[in-house]
Amino acid sequence: MLQDRLNHYFVHHPMLIILACLGIVIALGAGLPPQVTTDFEEFFPDSDDNLVAYHDLQTTYTNVDNVFFAIAPKSGIVFSQDTLTIIAEMTEQAWQLPYSQRVDSITNFQHTIAEDDDLLVDDLIPDPANASAAELADAKAIALAEPQLVNRLLSPTAHVAGINVIANFHQAEDKSTAIPQVVQSAREFMADFQAKYPQVDIYLVGKAMNNNAFKEATLYDMKTLVPIAFLFAMACILVFMFVASGSIITSLMGTLTTLAVIITSVVAAMGAMSWLGIHISPPVANAPTMILTLAIADSMHLLATYFQNMQKGMQKQQAMEQSLSLNYQPVMLTSLTTVIGFLSLNFSESPPFRDLGNVVAIGVFAAWLFSIALLPAMVMLLPFNIKASKVKQGQSSDRLANFVIKRRVPVFIVSSILIVVSTSFLFDNRLNDVWAEYFDERTQVRIHSDFVRENLTTNNTISFSLRSGEEGGISDPEFLKLAEGFARWLESQREVIHVATYTDIMKRLNKTMHGDDPAWYKLPDNRELAAQYLLLYEFSLPFGLDTNNLLDTAKSSTRITAIVGDSSTDNILGLQRRSQEWLKQNAPSTMFHPGTSSDIMFAHMGYSNIRSMLEGSALALLIISLILGFALRSVKFGLISLIPNLIPAAVGFGVWGLLVGQIGLGLSAVAGMTLGIVVDYTVHFLSKYLRAMREQNLSEPDAIRYAFRTVGTALFVTTLILTANFGVLALSDFRLSADMGLLTAGTIIVALLVDFFFLPPLLMFVSRKPRQAVSAQHQKAPLESL
Repeated sequence: MLQDRLNHYFVHHPMLIILACLGIVIALGAGLPPQVTTDFEEFFPDSDDNLVAYHDLQTTYTNVDNVFFAIAPKSGIVFSQDTLTIIAEMTEQAWQLPYSQRVDSITNFQHTIAEDDDLLVDDLIPDPANASAAELADAKAIALAEPQLVNRLLSPTAHVAGINVIANFHQAEDKSTAIPQVVQSAREFMADFQAKYPQVDIYLVGKAMNNNAFKEATLYDMKTLVPIAFLFAMACILVFMFVASGSIITSLMGTLTTLAVIITSVVAAMGAMSWLGIHISPPVANAPTMILTLAIADSMHLLATYFQNMQKGMQKQQAMEQSLSLNYQPVMLTSLTTVIGFLSLNFSESPPFRDLGNVVAIGVFAAWLFSIALLPAMVMLLPFNIKASKVKQGQSSDRLANFVIKRRVPVFIVSSILIVVSTSFLFDNRLNDVWAEYFDERTQVRIHSDFVRENLTTNNTISFSLRSGEEGGISDPEFLKLAEGFARWLESQREVIHVATYTDIMKRLNKTMHGDDPAWYKLPDNRELAAQYLLLYEFSLPFGLDTNNLLDTAKSSTRITAIVGDSSTDNILGLQRRSQEWLKQNAPSTMFHPGTSSDIMFAHMGYSNIRSMLEGSALALLIISLILGFALRSVKFGLISLIPNLIPAAVGFGVWGLLVGQIGLGLSAVAGMTLGIVVDYTVHFLSKYLRAMREQNLSEPDAIRYAFRTVGTALFVTTLILTANFGVLALSDFRLSADMGLLTAGTIIVALLVDFFFLPPLLMFVSRKPRQAVSAQHQKAPLESL
């Protein structure tokens, strides 16, 4: 057979095989290192409707990329000479930050004053260091009555103030390098002022900070979690090899060969990723951990069988050839099903999750290739010393098998009840991401974000661009009236804490031009007058503080932005739906805008990703079941395999629904990921069960014992390594990765329990007729292992 000839070639030409494998790795690894992304837009395809709307808003008005400094005086009083002087100084120097386009604060807020027929516009607090108590009191009263400031640049109790710096990354050649530059400068800026003025606490948030936090979370995972997972895996392998071989030298050599398979697989996958132009995002950063974990199983199965063959007295070459011959099909089958499971992530709406699936699929294929080629070649060249007297297998597996067989009815009933009860909580999960909580509470970005959210404002917004349909149309009284009505409606919504709208400026100008009479704090009812007010106002504004944050250059549309206090998916999508309905019912179709922001984009992505991943997982499950049915040569057992393949994810999400109840973007990919892993368990158990029945003519109970003996220990060790390594991801600073790792680890544990306590009784119940058991001596003969 061709496979036998290949096995013979791999074993008898080790140096040539090693050089060939190294050549492949070097060629793929030449593309390293890949680029680390710093932009949240990587989570969305270019054709995404919400991303298109977001870009349109960014190009029409002043962009929303910003850094935001919150100043919290320890005295709790913002309107003091000391605090306002600090704010004014920071406002002035913030213009020097890289890519700074606009700086807004309470000190440079453009306050309007009328003198006779002239409109004067000046800083609200032009000289805070020399301001009198009366002037400070007046400024405070004006600021607290100004809708543009409260809950945006000033807290309602005037105990915290903000400085908003808009960064124009359109000027940058490479946004991925510009964002870290701005963040680094902003942090140094904050540190300098914090050291200079210890009487205030300064907090730093903003879109640029959130974007950069993606990169920092990614690098943390790769520098910290990957090494932890790697070291734990190596320790488990070392122990397993020693137990299997009984030799320290052999355990070290076995660990070394497994390490070679792991390293070459990871380098090949990450190198291929670089050649394909895939960037490292937080989800993709987990690929090395997943690959090294999945690469271990192939090596352990091959080496375990090799050890047993050596104990039977075979020579090294013969022992390895037989190990390859016995394990080739199941290892290839499990690798294929794992690849299919991860490729199902291509149904994801989010590119980073598609990238994760593709990179891990490449890594799994590379692990299969190197385990059947590189590993045997290295084994032939390294010293292996097998001590047969140390090997004792099957005792613990027999005890577990006997327990399950003897009590199969109660075990099946109890396990079924637990499965049904756990799965019943599946629909208690609700999709609910909170953008502000994507990062761990111990990170600086989260600490600062929580303080600013609780005391001043948020970066969670939804913006609408209302078009008048004609140049200068924003001065049309009817258009202004509709825009004002929409803004006031937004303010009345429970999620909204602030609305930035041009109509507030127009009402203030109308009041100012009528002697500051409060009765005139309303929109002008004459188009020419409104246009004249705007012209006078714009002529009076200093450089950098124009109206492009609210108006387009043609004065044909205006942006209305609602700041949302609670940006959970349910809340912000509910607000968007209600807003769209209001516009449809109260405004002409030309004014309709769906509303957009990064929060809206992530919310929609979460919903669409869940739907698309369910479709992908269903297709992958169908393909895998067909493959298993063909490989196992049984339609019945192919259909039976569906049950243990479906249960782990259902139970995992059910328990998650009971304990947590919220599913975010990161968890939407877990079903597809775990499907490729849990199928391995079913393949190993069913293949050994059928081998015992077909080739050794064992009865169903004895076939169950055979399956437990041959794969029980391997599945347990594999589960230990998989669970620990995916569990390590729970330590990630990035919640998407942490939740994904935690739920995946739990699902893998469920998969092992299902294959140990639910599948064996099920197999015995669906068997048509018992077979004659063979002798006890035959049952206890040395058994090959996957």
